[in-house]
Amino acid sequence: MRMDVLTLFPEMFEGVFHSSILGKAREKGIVNLHAVNFRDYAGNKHGSVDDTPYGGGGGMVLKPEPIFHAVEDLLERRREAVEEAGRPPRIILMCPQGESFTQRKAEELATEDHLIFICGHYEGYDERIREHLVTDELSIGDYVLTGGELPAMVIIDSVTRLLPGVLGNEMSAVTDSFSTGMLEYPHYTRPVEFRGWKVPDILLSGHHANVADWRRKEALRRTWQRRPDLLDNLDLSPKDRKWLEEFEKESGRNMQE
Repeated sequence: MRMDVLTLFPEMFEGVFHSSILGKAREKGIVNLHAVNFRDYAGNKHGSVDDTPYGGGGGMVLKPEPIFHAVEDLLERRREAVEEAGRPPRIILMCPQGESFTQRKAEELATEDHLIFICGHYEGYDERIREHLVTDELSIGDYVLTGGELPAMVIIDSVTRLLPGVLGNEMSAVTDSFSTGMLEYPHYTRPVEFRGWKVPDILLSGHHANVADWRRKEALRRTWQRRPDLLDNLDLSPKDRKWLEEFEKESGRNMQE
């Protein structure tokens, strides 16, 4: 996969692209990551990429020309690769008005050959960028950031770790929180006892079926306690429903006590 990021601050991506999982994925040739300064496509001697909004108001708005020109240049330089892939890249606008980014979206994007991220600044984008250039608008949460760079990094990390060969243990991505529709079960490692707190006996039993049952139950418990909204979209088995009833009864007893 190839991912290009259009940004006014390409230096922000240096550490991210060369460290940890992303750095290893690049070294293995699994993913190609590039940051492009779209100021280079401003087409004026001042390198101006923004202007005052028509109709008045505060702040500055990103002009369409630099962003269109940057994307079109990328597509032209990779025309053969795009034709070989048989589908155009997804062009993703980082925007607080966009669709909320989820694990399901990460899994969808991980099937693509080429992603282009557009990171904005200032008051916003010229609307023609939304209407005539991008394929997706994504937000990582209901809060305000200085620009789209940090959200783009989050999404790139989330998508990259799903690509085959990136993680040392391929099951890690499958069992992560949200990948199963639930939060992840508790984890333990050595020592067996630490400051009087012991690892649950069942995890030391070596009985794989019982361990799997325990993990499923505890993942369900944690989801019920912390993110009950996720349960609405789960395909619950009779055993799952029995456990939920058990949690409800335990909760009622604890409240009485």
